[in-house]
Amino acid sequence: MNLFRKLIGYVTSAKTEEDQKHNKNQSKFMPEEELPTDESFMIKFKENGGKFLYCTDEQEMQETFGLILKENNWHEEEVICFDQELQNKLTHFNLNYTNQKEATFFISGCEYLIGNTGALLISSNQIKEKKLASLPNNFIIIARTSQLINSIGEGLSGIKNKSKNRIPTNITTIKTFGENQENDFLNYGSTSKNLYLLLVEDL
Repeated sequence: MNLFRKLIGYVTSAKTEEDQKHNKNQSKFMPEEELPTDESFMIKFKENGGKFLYCTDEQEMQETFGLILKENNWHEEEVICFDQELQNKLTHFNLNYTNQKEATFFISGCEYLIGNTGALLISSNQIKEKKLASLPNNFIIIARTSQLINSIGEGLSGIKNKSKNRIPTNITTIKTFGENQENDFLNYGSTSKNLYLLLVEDL
């Protein structure tokens, strides 16, 4: 995950002259080189309007989480979080938890991060049986680099393999982030969220 160690937001590196010459010499019929899953996810996620924040460890995640609260003035606001373990990790922020839709933001983990679409795969493990539209507009998702996979098919297989006794229900994806996505006809029917992703290194 060297890419994530260097970047907090997506920055496109300029190609060297040597790379450019090499590309010119390549046949136009040659297939495009596939990007690594982590890089593909980051590009797609930001194209979808998401806010990406890389954290090297748990301490940095906590610090970054606090900065998000400060930036948005969310310290005194109500929050929805169904994950008791996550609540325990964030206990010193004295968050005001509720189950009401009118809460200001939602905190959760996710099942997987989908590299080829920049989407987040979630299930009843994170949102219970609620529809995305019934949750607050503002999301803070805390995920791990080990959750990066290439496709939704891999994600569904992963959920099945790790949940043999009780496969979660309400499996869905979030792939539109921010108000600018609402009028995009390609995203018609999907629920857009103002979403922060805190990606914690664990590999």
